[in-house]
Amino acid sequence: MTALIEGLPDAVAIRCLARVPFYLHPKLELVSHSWRAAIQSAELFKARQEVNSSEEFLCVSAFEPENLWELYDPTHDLWITLPILPSNISHFARFSVVSTAGKLFVLGGGSDAVDPLTGDQDGIFATDKVWSYDPATRAWNPRASMLVPRAMFACCVLDGKIVAAGGFTNRRKSICNAEIYDPETDVWVQLPDLHHAHNSACSGVVFGGKVHVLHKGLSTIQVLENFKQGWIAHEYSWLQGPMTVIRENLYVMSNWFIYKQEGESRRMIVSASDFRRRIGYAMIGLGDDIYIVGGVNGPDYWNCSVKVLSDVDVLTLGSERPAWRKVAPLTRCKGTILGCTQLRI
Repeated sequence: MTALIEGLPDAVAIRCLARVPFYLHPKLELVSHSWRAAIQSAELFKARQEVNSSEEFLCVSAFEPENLWELYDPTHDLWITLPILPSNISHFARFSVVSTAGKLFVLGGGSDAVDPLTGDQDGIFATDKVWSYDPATRAWNPRASMLVPRAMFACCVLDGKIVAAGGFTNRRKSICNAEIYDPETDVWVQLPDLHHAHNSACSGVVFGGKVHVLHKGLSTIQVLENFKQGWIAHEYSWLQGPMTVIRENLYVMSNWFIYKQEGESRRMIVSASDFRRRIGYAMIGLGDDIYIVGGVNGPDYWNCSVKVLSDVDVLTLGSERPAWRKVAPLTRCKGTILGCTQLRI
């Protein structure tokens, strides 16, 4: 059997290949069949962790094109296009997306299609389907379905496991059900129900080692203290708006300013007035940066035009004078962002 690199044991060669940036992996696979097998092996991705060459990416899907995902590599300022998600749901939207165990997970959601004659919802509103993307094989695979079909629900990762809670099931019925998924066993287990179901979309954020479920327009936040104890409802005077957690600090965009939420108080960090016409964007943290991704520039009093965006704006925290800067725009995706999360490879 031919060695991966002449003169080196394969175990050493794997550690050498593990240092090559992820965006170059497709080119490495062209060298030989043995290199292709090595690049797609679990050993290589384990070696990437051992030699501290793991990389952080943003994962983004937008309204256009349908079911397409892109990865942003902040080190090399470039976008990588993933294979099409093989969902048979047209106009797939209202799903949740997280990453854990080195894989990207797309959960639930349904069709955003509308009957052109009646304006009514056309298709499945909520599904229990779960897909995962494996960077090693660069392929999507179905995983165990959720216990309950759901859309517009809270979803986040706690201790390596995926927690899904609330949202809406089919016929737009709001639900209290919660469940947890172990990616190692591919099994969903029921969690205690939320105390309240509200007729509004909910989102989830892990902060202080706890899952927080927030409903739009409400000050009540339901917190998962631990899996056995269940949910506890708290009244917090947190600002409303897009939020993200960076280095265990919570940041919120409200009234076109970025605030750092510090308990019941908050501190203004920087203006975000340049985005006042922007809707349908994603706000997410990566490293020490806040990213504003995609969206649409809507009309205002002075300008009636609508512009679909692929722009990406970044704010680096920690500097004396934080300022926004542009990075490489999305190459394929554009418009309203349907899903955005981090992925460590």
